Amino acid sequence: MSAVSWSIPAIPRAVPPPRAGPPGEAFLVAARPRAARSRAAPRRVRLARGGVVVAHAGAAEVPVADSGEPAVVFSEKFPLRRCQTVEGKAWVRVEAEPDADGKCKVVIGCDVEGKWLLHWGVSYHGETGSEWNQPPSEIRPPGSVPIKDSAIETPLEISPNSEGHILHEVQIKFDKDTPIAAINFVLKEEGTGAWFQHKGGDFRIPLSGSLEDGDPLGAKQGSSAQLKETVPGDKGPSTKCISEFYEEYPILKPEYFEHFVSVAVMENTGTDKSLVEFYTDITGDVIIHWGVCKGNSMTWGIPPEPHPPNTKIFRQKALQTLLEQKTDGTGNAVSFPLDADYSGLVFALKLNEHTWLRNPENGFDFYIPLTRVEQFGSTQEPHKAGEHKLDDKSVQTDGLISDIRTLVVGLSSRRGQRAKNKVLQEDILQEIERLAAEAYSIFRSPTIDAVEDPVYIDDPESVKPACSGTGSGFEIVCQGFNWESHKSGKWYVELGTKAKELSSLGFTIVWSPPPTDSVSPEGYMPRDLYNLNSRYGTMAELKQLVDIFHENGVKVLGDAVLNHRCAQFQNQNGIWNIFGGRMNWDDRAVVADDPHFQGRGNKSSGDNFHAAPNIDHSQDFVRTDIKEWLRWLRKEVGYDGWRLDFARGFWGGYVKDYMEATEPYFAVGEYWDSLSYTYGEMDYNQDAHRQRIVDWINATNGTAGAFDVTTKGILHMALERSEYWRLSDEKGNPPGVLGWWPSRAVTFIENHDTGSTQGHWRFPYGMEMQGYAYILTHPGTPAVFYDHIFSHLQQDIAKLMSIRRRLKIQCRSKIKILKAEQNLYAAEINENLLMKIGAGHFEPTGPINWIVAAEGHDYKIWEAAS
Repeated sequence: MSAVSWSIPAIPRAVPPPRAGPPGEAFLVAARPRAARSRAAPRRVRLARGGVVVAHAGAAEVPVADSGEPAVVFSEKFPLRRCQTVEGKAWVRVEAEPDADGKCKVVIGCDVEGKWLLHWGVSYHGETGSEWNQPPSEIRPPGSVPIKDSAIETPLEISPNSEGHILHEVQIKFDKDTPIAAINFVLKEEGTGAWFQHKGGDFRIPLSGSLEDGDPLGAKQGSSAQLKETVPGDKGPSTKCISEFYEEYPILKPEYFEHFVSVAVMENTGTDKSLVEFYTDITGDVIIHWGVCKGNSMTWGIPPEPHPPNTKIFRQKALQTLLEQKTDGTGNAVSFPLDADYSGLVFALKLNEHTWLRNPENGFDFYIPLTRVEQFGSTQEPHKAGEHKLDDKSVQTDGLISDIRTLVVGLSSRRGQRAKNKVLQEDILQEIERLAAEAYSIFRSPTIDAVEDPVYIDDPESVKPACSGTGSGFEIVCQGFNWESHKSGKWYVELGTKAKELSSLGFTIVWSPPPTDSVSPEGYMPRDLYNLNSRYGTMAELKQLVDIFHENGVKVLGDAVLNHRCAQFQNQNGIWNIFGGRMNWDDRAVVADDPHFQGRGNKSSGDNFHAAPNIDHSQDFVRTDIKEWLRWLRKEVGYDGWRLDFARGFWGGYVKDYMEATEPYFAVGEYWDSLSYTYGEMDYNQDAHRQRIVDWINATNGTAGAFDVTTKGILHMALERSEYWRLSDEKGNPPGVLGWWPSRAVTFIENHDTGSTQGHWRFPYGMEMQGYAYILTHPGTPAVFYDHIFSHLQQDIAKLMSIRRRLKIQCRSKIKILKAEQNLYAAEINENLLMKIGAGHFEPTGPINWIVAAEGHDYKIWEAAS
């Protein structure tokens, strides 16, 4: 979705966000920190048919003498990363009077330290929509670098002002009679990779001409730049020139400081006590927020009194102990004894009401073992600071992954045969899914080997979903709307007339637009969630639409906007954060760290969407109401699953809760953030980007997939620049999410945000069929955009869909990349399909008789002759 009002966005996190609110509640065992897993007792995982997998757990231990002397059980120094926000400003100045060279000038700058780039493009007279164009070469400042075909990036120059402060500025000069209507831009800080926008959208500086498109800077009420409303008989928006103006905008930039916390645990058999010692180099007030665990449970509790000095009980769920400042001013420390019957201690550091420091390795709370663990009769040295844990993780996951592969091989051996026991096959497949998620959470690494092997299923019609939210594996999704669909007022009726055609083309799922009452006509600013009369049609028409698709064998996804909600009422300060209707929440339902809406909830568990109040999903009453609403939609409307909007705004663990409550047939989240670039060039290695998406999927416990934004971005660059080598990662696998977790990767090349009339990230023009040749032949679940299937591309897309269905290509299909070169990519899928994209020459060789099944401009598909 796209922001429809304006704000400076929060800085994207470089690591997965921590859980919302203070820690102290039970969390998923599957998401247990590595320190916890490497020292937990061996776990026995019971399979559906009685098999047992033992996940070997590493232990930090030493033999303990009977002398009563303390023995070191655990000792480690954990790195910490503290963020401090630096406030500054950006400014825009328009000098409309020509200088000595006859040029007018736009000056853009900021006063915050960093390496700043201006990412910008232009709009011309008569253009509609929000697409950018590359500016003409004569107005590009020195050092500008082209970005795709729609923008350039220009570095801001450093210069001191009269007060000695460092300023960053860039000047854009243009002729007074320029045909350019506006300059559009955002600022980028290369050090953090953060983007700074204007109230959630692009900065737009009108130079001359039509002001009909967007909200220009300086368009204040009563000013000469105010937009002209369209009235009957009007021949169009008037042409105006913007007067000189100067405006400033706040910028908040994070600066990161590296610290550490060291923890040591000593055990004394003579006293049945463990001594825990903490030390951190952070100065000032530092609080340890902590609890204890027993056995293998990761649910923490409060130990009985006496508690350490300067300790208070937090909400009857955890203890908060103020560390003592060291006399030499080098940091803070505390030590205290604990009874020996506790197996572990879980903690986070608290610096102030809004600053919590957790384990930067995974974003969760720290786990510390308090007891020695016997591991198959062996003893090991205590874990020391700085040691790598790769060996521990390898031992820990060997048994688990081995069992997964054994099960997969058993299924693969049935290829070409009818499975004699479908129930057994489904149970095993479900167990593979669960164990893969479990193994991934242990062995989390950007260079992880795929734990999900291909699975061959001979009769897709008889296969039930492997687990809630994943479908049968053979799904093909159609997005059933675009950004303009609401304008008809009868979209549900129009879409219903196409149900039979979409079914005959081979679509198994259609994604329908947001159904609720909304401030924005597109539906992405929901207000009264139980009011299903929207710009797309009435509730009755929506229910009829779902019935029509069901009659044609197509399932329907509801577009659920759970991250934010528009309020109906203002609080005493005039802030819109009080909600009405059946879900009549107050400001406790709004996160506390979005300054625009003065929420009284906990800190957000993700990135804030500043156009509307961000909902605090850590609140019990919020989750209860949302689950009740989603269940109501399932029953009343008949939805079969969900498309989850702005999924990066809240923790995936809450999604797990919602999915388990509603048991959707299929679910997919929109976890969309920026890929990695260096000096304007896309990095070859995008592991960090797909890692963030996979982390979110893993937090949902695999109950939902995610749109494979990584694959879309890499396809853009590969096709635009003829750099098809990008389509193979360093291990020879597909470089997107489908290369790591294909059953949860929903691949796409366009949607209502990236294409349609928004065009925020449009797929390279004329190369759409190469994109579809890739996603419709590869593992993952492909999604086709409405505008493409109902266009001149329909026949070619339909042919590819027919091949996919005929050859039983599905989300876990086996893939072997054959070529990934400058102008050529070729791959073999399931040993019965070959495909190639790019201008380079490729023809199949070998003993198999390959027959051309489809071909077009720079793509070709072969199938093995039967």
